Amino acid sequence: MGSDSKDLLEIEPLELRFPFETKKQISCSMQLTNRTDDYIGFKVKTTSPKKYCVRPNSGIVPPRSTSDVIVTMQAQKEAPPDMQCKDKFLVQSVIVAEGTLVKDITGDMFTKESGNVVDEVKLKVVYVPPPKPPSPVREGSEEGSSPRASLSDGSNLNYQETTRESDEPLFSAVKTHKDQEDYTSETSALIAKLTEERNSAIQQNNKLREELDLLRREVSKQNGGFSFVVVVAIALLGMLLGYIMKR
Repeated sequence: MGSDSKDLLEIEPLELRFPFETKKQISCSMQLTNRTDDYIGFKVKTTSPKKYCVRPNSGIVPPRSTSDVIVTMQAQKEAPPDMQCKDKFLVQSVIVAEGTLVKDITGDMFTKESGNVVDEVKLKVVYVPPPKPPSPVREGSEEGSSPRASLSDGSNLNYQETTRESDEPLFSAVKTHKDQEDYTSETSALIAKLTEERNSAIQQNNKLREELDLLRREVSKQNGGFSFVVVVAIALLGMLLGYIMKR
């Protein structure tokens, strides 16, 4: 495939192999090599645009150079049956004029109506069990399944625009925002409860202070004649006030 002179870009590898693990974001890379003397514009599409993020999802490969593309798969809740994946990728390429900017690369450049000669390379996705010593899956079983994919297979698949990896944080931001809301709600309820208890204690403290001051004034009116009962009452009020203050 790569040695065919009619190909604008050489794509390596032709299988995107992901070491699959549930609830984990996984990335793999592919290299786009331009062995011509022209500037080549490219765009990456996939049959599952919500599942993958691509950086960059479009761009320009200068003459006699290579560009790397990183494909990131969002964390999956569960593994597919028999670890088989039907997702496909499509890399479209077209010759562009020197000086063309990346922002000028649009989907219209890769349509039949544009009049451009568009080269298309299809890639399959393969899930590989994570490398663990006790893994019962043999490499031979995966390698044996590779020849089943042909470049002419899936010509009627619905390839759609991919998203840049910079768009990915939106997935985790939604969950983080919800967690923060739940935490804020619980914290607010606890603060409200503690504030209410503190205000109640302050009110009781002020009431006891008023009663103690009133009792002292009554005793003062008796020309300093403190009775034993009055002294005990004042002492008890003082102890109670101290206990409330400690709370």
